[in-house]
Amino acid sequence: MKKTNKKKLEEFIRVDHAGERGAIKIYEGQLLALNTVVRNDELKKTIGEMKKHEQEHSNFFEDEIEKRNIKPTKLLPLWDLLGLGLGFSSTILGKKAAMLCTASVEEVIDEHYKSQIDQIEVDEKDLREKIIKFRQDELDHKDIAYEEGATKKGIYSIMDKVIKTGSKIAIKISEKI
Repeated sequence: MKKTNKKKLEEFIRVDHAGERGAIKIYEGQLLALNTVVRNDELKKTIGEMKKHEQEHSNFFEDEIEKRNIKPTKLLPLWDLLGLGLGFSSTILGKKAAMLCTASVEEVIDEHYKSQIDQIEVDEKDLREKIIKFRQDELDHKDIAYEEGATKKGIYSIMDKVIKTGSKIAIKISEKI
């Protein structure tokens, strides 16, 4: 039986922990905007539901960090701040922008989780199954975002590229630091 590389496994858990926490912060920023600047109770409910899934994911990776004695990324405070800012600013731009934020991040996470699933060996069956489940949750969030009005037309295409590029950079950095 082939074993999953320990260093690679630590990177997976470190970055997934940071990413799920970042998703919570994005949703917290969106909810902050919805509670202060923009009023949309339906959108607030939708985002609140997606945040619950992210909390479940984050709790799992938090437990894995502790159980396996893995150091979380040193940049968590920066990612928290950037996530809150991204969530808040996308939401004050309107519902389409808020939902595009979710769709763009989830499209990057879909690829990211798919890559991890392909690399995790049978010795880490439980971890692999959790990531498969979490990936499906993220795909569901992406679908909801498009159903709720996310678009990449016009200026939104630039926003999509900026969010995706930032997400990919955060992933690469969080794997290592």
